Amino acid sequence: MSNTAAPEKKERKRSSFWQELSVPALAVLTGLILGGIVILVSGENPIRAYGALFTGSFGSPARFIDGFQAYFSTGETRLLLRAFYPFTESLVTATPYIFAGLSVAIGFRCGLFNIGAEGQFFIGALCCAFVGYSISGLPMVIHLPLAILGGALGGAIWGMVPGYLKARFGAHEVVNTIMMNWIAFKLSDWLLNGPMKASGFRPVTPNVMATAELPRFFPDPLRFNLGFFIALLVAYLVYWFLFKTTLGFEIRSVGANPDAAKYAGMNIVRNFVLVMVLSGGLAGLAGTAQVLGVDHWVGQGFSAGYGFDAIAIALLGKSHPAGVVMAALLFGFLRSGATNMQSIARIPIDIISIIQGMVIIFIAAPAIIRWFYRIRAVKSDETVLTRGWGS
Repeated sequence: MSNTAAPEKKERKRSSFWQELSVPALAVLTGLILGGIVILVSGENPIRAYGALFTGSFGSPARFIDGFQAYFSTGETRLLLRAFYPFTESLVTATPYIFAGLSVAIGFRCGLFNIGAEGQFFIGALCCAFVGYSISGLPMVIHLPLAILGGALGGAIWGMVPGYLKARFGAHEVVNTIMMNWIAFKLSDWLLNGPMKASGFRPVTPNVMATAELPRFFPDPLRFNLGFFIALLVAYLVYWFLFKTTLGFEIRSVGANPDAAKYAGMNIVRNFVLVMVLSGGLAGLAGTAQVLGVDHWVGQGFSAGYGFDAIAIALLGKSHPAGVVMAALLFGFLRSGATNMQSIARIPIDIISIIQGMVIIFIAAPAIIRWFYRIRAVKSDETVLTRGWGS
C-alpha cells in the first residue's frame, strides 16, 4: 500500500460521512421549504405557521421567562411546568418512534422489509396491557419488568411468523407482514369488544395497575416518563449488537449480499428468523412504552400510525441507531408541534404529513437532493442496507 493510500481513504470516509449527514438534513430543509410554499398557496402565512409549530414543539421563550421568574420569586411551579409541557410532550411522542424506527431499521440491515411494525405495535400494546391489569399484588420492581417483557414478547412472536415463513418457504415478508397487520387489527377489535373489554360502553381495556406504569418524572400535566431513557438505552444496545458482535456482523453481511454470506458459511435462515423476532420485539416495545408510560390502557384506533411512520424514520436515519434516534426526535417534534400549528395558525395538521411525505421522497431518491444542491456523489465503503421489494 502506498504512503498516500491511507490519507486518501481517510479523506474519502470523511467526505462520505458528511454526505450521509448532509443529504438527509437537506431533504428535511427542502421538505420544510416546499411545505411553506403549500401553506402560502393555501392562503396562510408560512412564517406564522412555522412559528406556531416551533412553540408547539419546544415551548414559548416568553413562557419560560415567566415560569422561571415565578419559580425563583415565589417557589410556584405551575407556570414553569406549563412552559416545559410542549418540549416534554415532543419527547413523549418521540419515544414510540424510536422503538418502532429501530424495529424497521434492524430489518433493513438484514435485507428484510418489515412493514408489519404497526401490527406488532398493537400486539405488544395488548400483551403489556393484559399483564398490567390482570396481575395484582406484585411490587413495581417485578410487575413493571414483567409487563415490559410481555409487550416485547408479544411483538416478537408476531414478527417471528413472517420471519419463519420467509426463511422456510421463501414467502415474501412484505406480503406476510401486511397480512399480519390486518390480523392484528381485527384481533384487537375482537379483544377490545370481548375478553379484554373494561366495564362500560367504550371498547377499551381496563387501566393497568399503578405498579405496572412507567414512572413519570414530573407532576401532571407533564407525561414525560422513564420510557424515553429506556428507548435511548435500547438504541445503544441495538448499535452494540449490530456493529460490535459477530452475530450483528452476520446480519449486516446477509443484508448486503446473502449469496456471499451463504458461501462464507453463514446461516441465512437463522438470521432471517432472528431479525424478524428482534424487529417484532422492538415494535412491541413501542406499543408498550405508549401504554405503560402515557395512556395506561388500549382502545380501538390506539396507534397514531407509529408503525408506518417508522419506515420513514428508518430511511431518514439510514438504518443506523443514532440516525433513527435523531429522525424519531424530528418526527416527534413535528407531530407534537403540528397540533399547536393547527389550533393557533389554523393550518391543517395534514400539512405535516405532506412535509413528512416530501422528506421521504427526497430520502428515497437522494439523487434529487444531490442534483438540486450540486453535491457530488462519493463512493461509500458501506454497500447496501436493504435489497428492496423484489429480492
